Amino acid sequence: KRNDNGLEVYVMCELPSNVILADQFAEIFDGFSIGSNDLTQLTLGLDRDSSLVAHLYDERNEAVKRAIAQAIKTVKSKGKKIGICGQGPSDYPDFAQFLVEQGIDTISINPDAVLKTTKAVYEIEKKLGLHDEDN
Repeated sequence: KRNDNGLEVYVMCELPSNVILADQFAEIFDGFSIGSNDLTQLTLGLDRDSSLVAHLYDERNEAVKRAIAQAIKTVKSKGKKIGICGQGPSDYPDFAQFLVEQGIDTISINPDAVLKTTKAVYEIEKKLGLHDEDN
């Protein structure tokens, strides 16, 4: 049962409509997980599996970044948690930096990129003053 033993129910934020209506979804769910692969594909109107347009698929596209930033801002303003899953943070340290700067709570990364990405995120958080230098 929800809220028993700490159970929380999160919604996947994979559609542009999830971003646009994030304030309404925040009234129903305990938190959000951005599915960056699908959100990128649907924001850009691209089939990431099509060789004709796959080269245009990029989570770092300005439209995608604005959608993600809007989702984070809206969800955080409602006192909810928001994370992200998808390939982008594992592949692009600058994208991970963008997410940290926006205030993302959690980043899911691929096993082969755990050390590299964790180190990069730690350095970004340190620059932002999110870590005590004595610890």
